[in-house]
Amino acid sequence: MPFDLPPVTRNLLIANVVVFLLQLVMPSLEVLFALWPLGSGYFEPWQVVTNGFMHGGWPHILFNMFALYMFGGQIERLFGARNFTIYYFVCLITASLLQLIVLRYFLMDFETPTVGASGAIFGLLLAFGMMYPREKLIVFPIPIAIPAWLFVTGYALLELTSGVTGWMPGIAHFAHLGGMLGGFVLIQYWRGKFPIKPQRRLLR
Repeated sequence: MPFDLPPVTRNLLIANVVVFLLQLVMPSLEVLFALWPLGSGYFEPWQVVTNGFMHGGWPHILFNMFALYMFGGQIERLFGARNFTIYYFVCLITASLLQLIVLRYFLMDFETPTVGASGAIFGLLLAFGMMYPREKLIVFPIPIAIPAWLFVTGYALLELTSGVTGWMPGIAHFAHLGGMLGGFVLIQYWRGKFPIKPQRRLLR
């Protein structure tokens, strides 16, 4: 368990907590900064980022911040502060964009706003599974340690199944998948897997 968090992870934790506390005393912030569906009349472009610093309650923020605390520091040390920041926000933005597409064209939902860092957090989980595939994790209620790649793959399949079937409503399953998708594409780019090559490859 990390105790010495690197700067970007630490600042993201602080920013999320501060914004959540502001939400408690200023509920009207949701109108401006939550991610409203296209066609709702409330959507603004900045919401694809700002929604990722808002949360829907104590369990929501505690779960997300615990995951950021557990995985963010390790990924930041591996990627470096600059690339970690890019990675985090790419995952957040792709999560928001996929959520907007699904709400607009598949669920036909024009009234439900989305909040939460979960899209970026799922991107971090994806990165951990790709970078440290054999690292063992103990996940409640499974009583044995499982490899990170298996945990991440299983979690992605669960999110996809839940999103398609409508199981566990009220959760932005496709935002979670969007965060993982954005993270996967960016990591593969950094690994030199696409025709356009990065200046420096991610050698892992």
